[in-house]
Amino acid sequence: MVAIEVKNLKKNYGDFTAVNDISFKINKGEIFGFLGPNGAGKTSTINMMIGLSKPTSGEIFIDSIDVNKKLKHAQSIMGIVPDESNLYNEMNGFDNLCFCGALYGMSKKDRETRANHLLEVFKLKEARSKLFKSYSKGMKRKLTIAAALMHSPSILFLDEPTTGIDVESSRQIRDMIISLKDKGTTIFLTTHYIEEAERLCDCVAFISNGKIVALGTVDELMEDVFNDNSIIFETDKNIKTYLNIIQNEFNTNKIKIINENSFVMISNQPILLIEVIKFLNDKKINVLEAKKIRPSLEDVFVKLTNDRQGDMK
Repeated sequence: MVAIEVKNLKKNYGDFTAVNDISFKINKGEIFGFLGPNGAGKTSTINMMIGLSKPTSGEIFIDSIDVNKKLKHAQSIMGIVPDESNLYNEMNGFDNLCFCGALYGMSKKDRETRANHLLEVFKLKEARSKLFKSYSKGMKRKLTIAAALMHSPSILFLDEPTTGIDVESSRQIRDMIISLKDKGTTIFLTTHYIEEAERLCDCVAFISNGKIVALGTVDELMEDVFNDNSIIFETDKNIKTYLNIIQNEFNTNKIKIINENSFVMISNQPILLIEVIKFLNDKKINVLEAKKIRPSLEDVFVKLTNDRQGDMK
Protein backbone atom coordinates (compact mmCIF):
# COMPACT_ATOMS: atom_id res chain seq x y z
CA MET A 1 0.00 0.00 0.00
CA VAL A 2 1.28 3.44 -0.99
CA ALA A 3 1.21 6.11 1.73
CA ILE A 4 2.81 9.00 -0.19
CA GLU A 5 3.07 9.58 -3.91
CA VAL A 6 4.82 12.53 -5.54
CA LYS A 7 4.40 13.00 -9.29
CA ASN A 8 6.49 15.33 -11.48
CA LEU A 9 6.88 17.86 -8.69
CA LYS A 10 8.46 21.18 -9.63
CA LYS A 11 9.13 24.42 -7.75
CA ASN A 12 10.43 27.61 -9.31
CA TYR A 13 11.47 30.78 -7.53
CA GLY A 14 11.59 33.27 -10.38
CA ASP A 15 14.18 31.97 -12.82
CA PHE A 16 15.61 29.51 -10.27
CA THR A 17 14.36 25.91 -10.24
CA ALA A 18 14.66 24.53 -6.69
CA VAL A 19 12.86 21.24 -7.40
CA ASN A 20 12.98 19.90 -10.93
CA ASP A 21 10.34 17.33 -11.95
CA ILE A 22 10.82 14.73 -9.18
CA SER A 23 8.68 11.65 -8.58
CA PHE A 24 8.70 8.94 -5.90
CA LYS A 25 6.44 6.68 -3.85
CA ILE A 26 6.62 5.73 -0.17
CA ASN A 27 4.93 2.59 1.13
CA LYS A 28 2.91 2.52 4.33
CA GLY A 29 4.97 1.76 7.41
CA GLU A 30 8.21 2.65 5.66
CA ILE A 31 11.00 4.97 6.80
CA PHE A 32 11.97 7.00 3.74
CA GLY A 33 15.23 8.96 3.85
CA PHE A 34 15.49 12.11 1.75
CA LEU A 35 19.15 13.12 1.51
CA GLY A 36 21.15 15.77 -0.26
CA PRO A 37 23.63 18.60 0.22
CA ASN A 38 22.57 22.05 1.40
CA GLY A 39 20.57 23.81 -1.28
CA ALA A 40 19.70 20.57 -3.06
CA GLY A 41 15.92 21.07 -2.76
CA LYS A 42 15.08 19.07 0.38
CA THR A 43 13.31 21.86 2.28
CA SER A 44 11.43 23.07 -0.80
CA THR A 45 10.17 19.52 -1.36
CA ILE A 46 9.03 19.06 2.24
CA ASN A 47 7.30 22.45 2.30
CA MET A 48 5.26 21.49 -0.75
CA MET A 49 4.41 18.07 0.68
CA ILE A 50 3.12 19.50 3.98
CA GLY A 51 1.29 22.41 2.36
CA LEU A 52 3.51 25.34 3.36
CA SER A 53 4.35 26.07 -0.27
CA LYS A 54 2.42 25.58 -3.51
CA PRO A 55 4.10 23.59 -6.28
CA THR A 56 4.79 25.28 -9.59
CA SER A 57 3.54 22.03 -11.10
CA GLY A 58 3.07 18.39 -10.16
CA GLU A 59 0.94 16.36 -7.77
CA ILE A 60 1.25 15.16 -4.17
CA PHE A 61 -0.94 12.47 -2.63
CA ILE A 62 -0.92 11.70 1.10
CA ASP A 63 -2.82 8.47 1.80
CA SER A 64 -4.54 9.00 -1.60
CA ILE A 65 -5.58 12.56 -0.59
CA ASP A 66 -4.67 15.22 -3.16
CA VAL A 67 -2.69 17.78 -1.13
CA ASN A 68 -3.24 20.50 -3.73
CA LYS A 69 -7.03 20.10 -3.52
CA LYS A 70 -7.68 18.89 0.06
CA LEU A 71 -4.84 20.30 2.13
CA LYS A 72 -6.63 20.43 5.51
CA HIS A 73 -7.76 16.81 5.15
CA ALA A 74 -4.21 15.72 4.29
CA GLN A 75 -2.72 17.72 7.18
CA SER A 76 -5.08 16.03 9.64
CA ILE A 77 -3.19 12.73 9.25
CA MET A 78 0.29 14.30 9.21
CA GLY A 79 2.67 14.93 12.06
CA ILE A 80 5.21 17.62 11.19
CA VAL A 81 8.52 18.18 12.96
CA PRO A 82 10.29 21.22 11.43
CA ASP A 83 14.04 21.73 11.68
CA GLU A 84 13.38 24.58 14.16
CA SER A 85 10.96 24.19 17.05
CA ASN A 86 7.52 25.76 16.64
CA LEU A 87 6.51 25.51 20.32
CA TYR A 88 5.94 28.38 22.76
CA ASN A 89 8.74 29.50 25.08
CA GLU A 90 6.41 30.95 27.73
CA MET A 91 4.36 27.75 28.06
CA ASN A 92 5.44 24.68 29.98
CA GLY A 93 5.93 21.28 28.38
CA PHE A 94 2.54 19.88 29.36
CA ASP A 95 0.61 22.96 28.20
CA ASN A 96 2.48 23.06 24.89
CA LEU A 97 1.39 19.50 24.16
CA CYS A 98 -2.19 20.14 25.23
CA PHE A 99 -2.35 23.26 23.07
CA CYS A 100 -1.20 21.26 20.04
CA GLY A 101 -3.83 18.63 20.81
CA ALA A 102 -6.51 21.33 20.94
CA LEU A 103 -5.47 22.53 17.46
CA TYR A 104 -6.32 19.06 16.18
CA GLY A 105 -9.72 19.09 17.88
CA MET A 106 -8.89 16.65 20.68
CA SER A 107 -11.07 16.78 23.79
CA LYS A 108 -9.56 18.12 27.03
CA LYS A 109 -9.51 14.65 28.59
CA ASP A 110 -7.95 13.01 25.53
CA ARG A 111 -5.24 15.63 25.06
CA GLU A 112 -4.26 15.61 28.74
CA THR A 113 -4.07 11.80 28.74
CA ARG A 114 -2.05 11.82 25.53
CA ALA A 115 0.27 14.59 26.76
CA ASN A 116 1.07 12.71 29.97
CA HIS A 117 1.74 9.54 27.96
CA LEU A 118 4.13 11.29 25.57
CA LEU A 119 5.97 13.05 28.39
CA GLU A 120 6.54 9.60 29.89
CA VAL A 121 7.65 8.09 26.56
CA PHE A 122 10.14 10.90 25.89
CA LYS A 123 11.43 10.92 29.47
CA LEU A 124 10.23 14.48 30.03
CA LYS A 125 7.78 13.83 32.88
CA GLU A 126 9.89 15.69 35.45
CA ALA A 127 10.04 18.73 33.15
CA ARG A 128 6.29 18.85 32.43
CA SER A 129 5.81 22.05 34.47
CA LYS A 130 9.00 23.80 33.35
CA LEU A 131 8.84 26.56 30.75
CA PHE A 132 9.86 25.43 27.28
CA LYS A 133 12.52 28.15 27.07
CA SER A 134 14.35 26.53 30.00
CA TYR A 135 14.68 23.17 28.21
CA SER A 136 18.00 21.95 26.82
CA LYS A 137 18.34 21.53 23.03
CA GLY A 138 17.74 17.79 23.31
CA MET A 139 14.66 18.27 25.50
CA LYS A 140 13.25 20.88 23.12
CA ARG A 141 13.72 18.54 20.18
CA LYS A 142 12.00 15.67 21.99
CA LEU A 143 9.03 17.83 23.02
CA THR A 144 8.71 19.14 19.45
CA ILE A 145 8.46 15.56 18.19
CA ALA A 146 6.01 14.69 20.97
CA ALA A 147 3.83 17.63 19.90
CA ALA A 148 3.74 16.30 16.32
CA LEU A 149 2.54 12.94 17.68
CA MET A 150 -0.28 14.31 19.83
CA HIS A 151 -3.03 13.38 17.35
CA SER A 152 -1.45 9.96 16.52
CA PRO A 153 -0.70 10.76 12.87
CA SER A 154 -0.27 7.93 10.40
CA ILE A 155 2.42 9.87 8.51
CA LEU A 156 5.28 11.72 10.22
CA PHE A 157 7.60 14.27 8.60
CA LEU A 158 10.91 14.62 10.44
CA ASP A 159 13.23 17.39 9.25
CA GLU A 160 16.73 16.90 10.73
CA PRO A 161 15.41 15.41 14.01
CA THR A 162 18.78 14.81 15.69
CA THR A 163 20.83 17.76 14.45
CA GLY A 164 22.65 19.66 17.19
CA ILE A 165 21.50 17.61 20.17
CA ASP A 166 23.29 15.39 22.67
CA VAL A 167 24.10 11.73 22.05
CA GLU A 168 21.60 10.36 24.57
CA SER A 169 18.70 12.40 23.17
CA SER A 170 19.68 11.36 19.62
CA ARG A 171 19.62 7.71 20.65
CA GLN A 172 16.19 8.09 22.25
CA ILE A 173 14.81 9.76 19.13
CA ARG A 174 16.19 7.02 16.87
CA ASP A 175 14.65 4.39 19.14
CA MET A 176 11.35 6.28 18.96
CA ILE A 177 11.49 6.37 15.15
CA ILE A 178 11.97 2.59 15.01
CA SER A 179 9.15 2.08 17.53
CA LEU A 180 6.78 4.21 15.44
CA LYS A 181 7.68 2.25 12.31
CA ASP A 182 6.96 -1.00 14.16
CA LYS A 183 3.49 0.37 14.94
CA GLY A 184 2.85 1.13 11.26
CA THR A 185 3.66 4.85 11.05
CA THR A 186 5.08 6.05 7.74
CA ILE A 187 8.07 8.33 8.27
CA PHE A 188 9.61 10.85 5.86
CA LEU A 189 13.06 11.70 7.22
CA THR A 190 15.65 14.25 6.20
CA THR A 191 19.03 14.09 7.92
CA HIS A 192 22.60 15.29 7.46
CA TYR A 193 23.81 12.17 9.25
CA ILE A 194 24.30 9.56 6.53
CA GLU A 195 25.02 6.84 9.08
CA GLU A 196 21.66 7.58 10.71
CA ALA A 197 19.86 7.13 7.40
CA GLU A 198 21.74 3.89 6.72
CA ARG A 199 20.70 2.57 10.13
CA LEU A 200 17.05 3.63 10.01
CA CYS A 201 15.76 3.86 6.45
CA ASP A 202 14.02 1.23 4.34
CA CYS A 203 14.38 3.35 1.23
CA VAL A 204 16.51 6.39 0.37
CA ALA A 205 16.36 9.13 -2.26
CA PHE A 206 19.33 11.38 -3.04
CA ILE A 207 18.50 14.83 -4.37
CA SER A 208 21.07 17.12 -5.96
CA ASN A 209 20.46 20.39 -7.79
CA GLY A 210 16.72 19.83 -7.55
CA LYS A 211 16.73 16.39 -9.18
CA ILE A 212 16.60 12.92 -7.67
CA VAL A 213 19.84 11.25 -8.72
CA ALA A 214 19.25 7.88 -7.04
CA LEU A 215 16.34 6.08 -5.38
CA GLY A 216 16.17 2.64 -3.78
CA THR A 217 16.99 0.58 -0.72
CA VAL A 218 20.40 1.07 0.88
CA ASP A 219 21.61 -2.27 -0.51
CA GLU A 220 20.30 -1.48 -4.00
CA LEU A 221 22.05 1.89 -4.07
CA MET A 222 25.34 0.40 -2.95
CA GLU A 223 25.11 -2.33 -5.56
CA ASP A 224 24.20 0.12 -8.34
CA VAL A 225 26.96 2.60 -7.55
CA PHE A 226 29.75 0.23 -6.51
CA ASN A 227 29.98 -2.72 -8.87
CA ASP A 228 33.46 -3.74 -7.69
CA ASN A 229 34.13 -6.61 -5.32
CA SER A 230 36.76 -5.80 -2.71
CA ILE A 231 38.37 -8.08 -0.11
CA ILE A 232 41.01 -7.06 2.40
CA PHE A 233 43.58 -9.71 3.35
CA GLU A 234 45.69 -9.63 6.49
CA THR A 235 48.75 -11.91 6.40
CA ASP A 236 51.76 -12.91 8.50
CA LYS A 237 54.30 -11.70 5.93
CA ASN A 238 55.56 -8.39 4.59
CA ILE A 239 53.27 -8.41 1.61
CA LYS A 240 55.17 -5.70 -0.26
CA THR A 241 57.86 -8.19 -1.26
CA TYR A 242 55.20 -10.46 -2.83
CA LEU A 243 53.21 -7.75 -4.61
CA ASN A 244 54.43 -8.54 -8.14
CA ILE A 245 53.87 -12.29 -7.67
CA ILE A 246 50.30 -11.78 -6.48
CA GLN A 247 49.55 -9.22 -9.18
CA ASN A 248 50.89 -11.52 -11.95
CA GLU A 249 48.80 -14.46 -10.70
CA PHE A 250 45.60 -12.42 -10.42
CA ASN A 251 46.23 -10.03 -13.28
CA THR A 252 42.56 -9.22 -13.88
CA ASN A 253 42.29 -7.85 -10.35
CA LYS A 254 43.70 -4.69 -8.85
CA ILE A 255 45.99 -5.16 -5.84
CA LYS A 256 46.34 -2.28 -3.39
CA ILE A 257 48.75 -2.35 -0.43
CA ILE A 258 47.26 -1.18 2.89
CA ASN A 259 50.30 -1.74 5.10
CA GLU A 260 53.19 -4.20 5.15
CA ASN A 261 50.92 -7.10 6.22
CA SER A 262 47.66 -6.20 4.47
CA PHE A 263 46.39 -5.67 0.95
CA VAL A 264 43.08 -5.20 -0.85
CA MET A 265 42.07 -7.15 -3.94
CA ILE A 266 39.56 -5.35 -6.16
CA SER A 267 37.69 -6.91 -9.08
CA ASN A 268 34.60 -6.25 -11.14
CA GLN A 269 33.93 -10.00 -10.93
CA PRO A 270 33.30 -12.12 -7.81
CA ILE A 271 36.62 -12.98 -6.13
CA LEU A 272 37.14 -16.70 -5.48
CA LEU A 273 38.45 -16.45 -1.94
CA ILE A 274 39.57 -20.08 -1.69
CA GLU A 275 41.79 -19.72 -4.77
CA VAL A 276 43.51 -16.63 -3.37
CA ILE A 277 44.10 -18.27 0.03
CA LYS A 278 45.45 -21.46 -1.60
CA PHE A 279 47.85 -19.46 -3.76
CA LEU A 280 49.12 -17.49 -0.77
CA ASN A 281 49.52 -20.64 1.33
CA ASP A 282 51.57 -22.24 -1.46
CA LYS A 283 53.88 -19.22 -1.20
CA LYS A 284 54.13 -19.78 2.58
CA ILE A 285 51.97 -16.74 3.28
CA ASN A 286 49.36 -17.41 5.97
CA VAL A 287 46.10 -15.49 5.73
CA LEU A 288 45.10 -14.33 9.20
CA GLU A 289 41.89 -12.63 8.10
CA ALA A 290 39.98 -12.05 4.88
CA LYS A 291 37.10 -9.59 4.96
CA LYS A 292 34.83 -8.21 2.27
CA ILE A 293 34.74 -4.42 2.17
CA ARG A 294 31.20 -3.05 2.08
CA PRO A 295 30.81 0.57 0.98
CA SER A 296 28.81 2.83 3.26
CA LEU A 297 25.81 4.94 2.32
CA GLU A 298 28.10 7.93 2.79
CA ASP A 299 30.34 6.55 0.02
CA VAL A 300 27.28 6.35 -2.24
CA PHE A 301 26.20 9.87 -1.29
CA VAL A 302 29.64 11.37 -2.00
CA LYS A 303 30.00 9.58 -5.34
CA LEU A 304 26.51 10.48 -6.55
CA THR A 305 26.66 14.13 -5.55
CA ASN A 306 30.21 14.54 -6.92
CA ASP A 307 29.17 12.91 -10.20
CA ARG A 308 26.19 15.23 -10.37
CA GLN A 309 28.35 18.30 -9.71
CA GLY A 310 30.65 17.13 -12.49
CA ASP A 311 27.71 16.81 -14.88
CA MET A 312 26.74 20.41 -14.16
CA LYS A 313 30.16 21.84 -15.10
